[in-house]
Amino acid sequence: MLRGEAEEQPVYSWSVALAEQFSSVVESLPDDWTDLELDLRIADESRYVDAAVMLSQVNAQPYSRADWHWRINVAHRFGHAAAPETVRGILAKLDREEITGELRVRDAREGRAEVVQMWGRPESIRRDFRRRRSL
Repeated sequence: MLRGEAEEQPVYSWSVALAEQFSSVVESLPDDWTDLELDLRIADESRYVDAAVMLSQVNAQPYSRADWHWRINVAHRFGHAAAPETVRGILAKLDREEITGELRVRDAREGRAEVVQMWGRPESIRRDFRRRRSL
C-alpha cells in the first residue's frame, strides 16, 4: 500500500486490547513491509498524561486539535522508528494499566530496501550482510 491511496483503513474496537489490535495489524501485513504509521485514540482522556508518559518510549507524536491523540511510527527491520516488539510491549503496558483505546492504520509501506554503503568493506562482511538481510 502506498501513501496517498484513498482506501479506507480499518478502525479497531475499543473492547479489544491495544496490544491485540496491534498484533492483528502486523500479522495482516506482508513479510516485506518496512514502515507502518498508526493513529491511536484513548477512550478516557483524563488518562492522557499517563498514556503519554508510556508512549514516549516509542516516540509517539501527539496530534493537536485532532480526533486522534497520537501517531506511532513503526519500522519492521530498519529505519528511524520504533521496533514492532517495543510498540507491542508499550501497548500491552497500556492494557495492564486499563487504558483502553483504538488504533487505525494511517499508512503502510512495503518493498523498500535498506541502503548501506559497502565501499571498502571486505567481501566476507558483504556476504554476511546479504545473508542476514535475505531472511
